[in-house]
Amino acid sequence: MKHMKQMILAAFIILAMIGCGPSTEIVKSWHEPGSTVTKADANKTLVIAMVKDESSRRIIEDELAKRLGPNAVVSYKVVTSDMLKEGNEASLNLKLTEGQYSHLLIMSLADIEKETNYVPGTTTGYYGGYGRYYGYGAGMYSSPGYYTEDKNYYIETTVFSIKDNKLLWTGVTKTVNPSKVQKTVNDIADVVSDKMKKDGFVK
Repeated sequence: MKHMKQMILAAFIILAMIGCGPSTEIVKSWHEPGSTVTKADANKTLVIAMVKDESSRRIIEDELAKRLGPNAVVSYKVVTSDMLKEGNEASLNLKLTEGQYSHLLIMSLADIEKETNYVPGTTTGYYGGYGRYYGYGAGMYSSPGYYTEDKNYYIETTVFSIKDNKLLWTGVTKTVNPSKVQKTVNDIADVVSDKMKKDGFVK
């Protein structure tokens, strides 16, 4: 019985570790050496989320702008969804000039990757008073192995200098099996902003 309690406790610990594991992580990033973005009045960033669903776009842009500071502006207030679909660079340049923006942040879906993993079966022994009577083999319970399929979403975030038309920072995050938009957006925004701060890019 003591052995079984230890096995159950170990199983709960493993499940807890899996449940607490990060679903979003940064897989690669790069930034121009010496380049920084501060919260100074001279810096003004336009935040664009390149997604088709308008409600998701607003959620993403709001969360990103919140972390960048008061001088970050969400694009849904100045760039219509039709403009995003057209992808007209001249129209975007006009908005950037009119708004006197210093930086542009764009977030977009880079890739979706399917990953198949095999979870091996388990064999558990039953330790009871009559177990020995029936024999050790009769007290073993097995569960077969099985395959799981995960979906990995890769999101790319890029920051450009408007004046120089130059890439300053880029990073790609990986999110496994995202279920809720709000949680996924918060996770990505937190991971990206934390990495920017660690890189010394955002001050």
